Amino acid sequence: MKTISDRLQDVRARVAAAATSARRTPDEVHLLAVSKTWPAAAVREAAAAGQRAFGENYVQEGVDKIEALRELGLEWHFIGPLQSNKTRLVASAFDWVHSIDRLKIAERLSAQRDVHLAPLNVCLQVNVSGEESKSGVAPGEVAALAQAVADLPRLRLRGLMCIPEPTGDVTLLRARFALLRELQVQLIAAGLSLDTLSMGMSHDIEPAVAEGATIVRVGTAIFGERARPANPN
Repeated sequence: MKTISDRLQDVRARVAAAATSARRTPDEVHLLAVSKTWPAAAVREAAAAGQRAFGENYVQEGVDKIEALRELGLEWHFIGPLQSNKTRLVASAFDWVHSIDRLKIAERLSAQRDVHLAPLNVCLQVNVSGEESKSGVAPGEVAALAQAVADLPRLRLRGLMCIPEPTGDVTLLRARFALLRELQVQLIAAGLSLDTLSMGMSHDIEPAVAEGATIVRVGTAIFGERARPANPN
């Protein structure tokens, strides 16, 4: 039976192969290990295998792990939907937030980020597939939101994130990821300094990397199938 270390090695090999196939260098793509619902012990095991960046979807669960593993000096990314009443905890504990889709959330994070901490790295989540049930700003509204967020103190707008609809259609997936890349290009042309495309998960690493992903968010392929948390928030 494969260990977390074994699976990490497999995922890193997938990322490297995808980058090489896309005529990119593997160092351009950073692996974010999505540890939601997994205990601190699993994160510790992954950290022992060299993984430094971890993603959490549930605020309280993530904060508890950050506290439990503080001595390891890990980098923590919040990647789930964020409610207004949870922003203070996220602003205080995390290094990144990938899931900003409205200005109110960004304003609260900005106001609640301790001035003694480094600026909070943030990405805007874009609903590239137009699903009504999915979080994310509409592609046509990205530019206005990006300009507003970029002007906020104590935040650093790094780029864009997306979660396309689940599908085995690689052509469709590449089109969704390409849309996110094109939006980033437009924002850079408008004067914003962006370096991050957070896209791709366990099942679609390859098309995401082919379309320019700089962060791939991988959970199942590293930790295995998840159990649902008893108290997710």
